[in-house]
Amino acid sequence: MFKKILIANRGEVALRVMRACKELGVKTVAVYSTEDADTYPVKYADEAVCIGPAPANQSYLIMSNIIAAAKTTGAEAIHPGYGFLAENADFARLCREQDLVFIGPSPECIERMGDKSSARETMKACGVPTVPGSDGCLDTVDEARAFAERVGYPVLIKATAGGGGKGMREVHDPADLESQYQAARTEAGAAFGNDGVYLEKLVMRPRHVEVQILADDFGNNVALCERDCSIQRRHQKLIEEAPSPALTNDLRRAMGVAAIKAVRATNYRNAGTIEFLLDERGHFYFMEMNTRVQVEHPVSEEITGTDIIKEQLRIAAGEPMSCASRAPFTPNGHAIEFRINAEDPAHGFRPCPGTITKFEAPAGPGIRVESYVRSGSRISPYYDSLVAKLIVHGQDREEALARARRALDEFVIEGIATTIPFHKRVLENEAFIVGDVATDFIASQMGDVL
Repeated sequence: MFKKILIANRGEVALRVMRACKELGVKTVAVYSTEDADTYPVKYADEAVCIGPAPANQSYLIMSNIIAAAKTTGAEAIHPGYGFLAENADFARLCREQDLVFIGPSPECIERMGDKSSARETMKACGVPTVPGSDGCLDTVDEARAFAERVGYPVLIKATAGGGGKGMREVHDPADLESQYQAARTEAGAAFGNDGVYLEKLVMRPRHVEVQILADDFGNNVALCERDCSIQRRHQKLIEEAPSPALTNDLRRAMGVAAIKAVRATNYRNAGTIEFLLDERGHFYFMEMNTRVQVEHPVSEEITGTDIIKEQLRIAAGEPMSCASRAPFTPNGHAIEFRINAEDPAHGFRPCPGTITKFEAPAGPGIRVESYVRSGSRISPYYDSLVAKLIVHGQDREEALARARRALDEFVIEGIATTIPFHKRVLENEAFIVGDVATDFIASQMGDVL
């Protein structure tokens, strides 16, 4: 095991990694911008190094500063968390060149699976179901129009690089194709430095179901069941649960088998997620692979009894994962995660940075809160709006829902607007209560909060 690692991130995920390290006896180094100097993760770490001013492109995205901090402090490895440089193949390669272990997959694998077009082709080749789509990027609107006419509308234009809904456009009317194609390319180029796009047949009212995987250098490849992430706003997840209410045991096994095929086909190592679309007939299709740990990983931890961050550290250190002997996994109870963001759902989820005057987290059986804030903490306008993650676990979905209602009632955050009222409303919605949701849930069930 490592003696010291650097966490190339901030906020909740940085603290999550530090706590796992402390339990394993690993020293930690925090990096921080001047904006984050007084935050709790910086104080919690064994050492901390300032890497620049507030804007991320002058601090958390400056690879040379992070590498210098690791070298100066004697860190052996770097954990990227999620966001920032977590899926940057150049950063993973730079770590390797500087004799630092990147806690994640190889740069080659990040490149192969980070490009969504090539990832689709890799999945098709190994027998994983994929949505009908174009063979590679479409360089002209005429090529896009020809493909759309061949498979039929509606279609989905998708950026080949990046994620988070950027560079993605639905097209239902042929008259809109050219404008949406150009808009997707412009947005993708600005967001990712790569304006390549490809087209897929649009799956109507799908569920978003993903499989958490782990793979080590000893031939162990495991699927930690699935998560349902269908409650989304503009392709950004808000609520995730495990297991998915929509899956039968046979479908769960089939998705797990497909996910392991993907792992083996890409020679993947460390933690990752294979994301699928599940249609109304029970057919699933590969959507993309996330080559990192995800925000919603705690729900998989709760139903499988696995610490995914610790497993990441073991795998990166050249050790076998500790959970392989328990595979194949079956869900133990039910877990739901609610993202508590500094956003005002009553006004289109408008960001609400500011100072938290009071923060009281819920507690009790089956309640887990992951956060880096305290009373008096400031939510910065420079970074994402995530304040906390509330994770509830029950012996079944009914108990998990009851615990979620109690926990959200107990959760007190004052000084800023948050998504807590939105989550309470979701828990009153009959479609959600029975588990009958799709990715259009907010638009179809809660249109007044858009």
